[in-house]
Amino acid sequence: MKFSKATNYALHTMLHLAIEPPEKHVGVHQLADHQQVSTTYLSKILTKLVKAGMVESVSGANGGYKLKPNWESISLLDIIQAIEGPTSLFDYCIDHNPDCLIQKAIISAEEKMLDELRSQKIVDLAKQMNVAK
Repeated sequence: MKFSKATNYALHTMLHLAIEPPEKHVGVHQLADHQQVSTTYLSKILTKLVKAGMVESVSGANGGYKLKPNWESISLLDIIQAIEGPTSLFDYCIDHNPDCLIQKAIISAEEKMLDELRSQKIVDLAKQMNVAK
């Protein structure tokens, strides 16, 4: 299992925005420079996060991106699904037999992983970063 680079950039972008003051808008150039990625590529990722209702964008000289109010409830799973979509993370048995023991074990493992990602909030990671500074 492997997430796309876009998901990795989205997770890091969200964490970057979470440690900024809530009233500050961060420009796409600053976000892209921080991750050493093109602004065009990161803009596409930010568009998905805006559409998912996690980030707001403001145009103009003082514009940029910031987290939406009540962002503290955003989980890692929310961010992953905003980029990857709500698809299964694993491919199961070829025949998709509901009695397949391997398929049952994989589904169980996936459910546990999804629960863990759902419980990990971006706000908790931001607090850890602020403590480390």
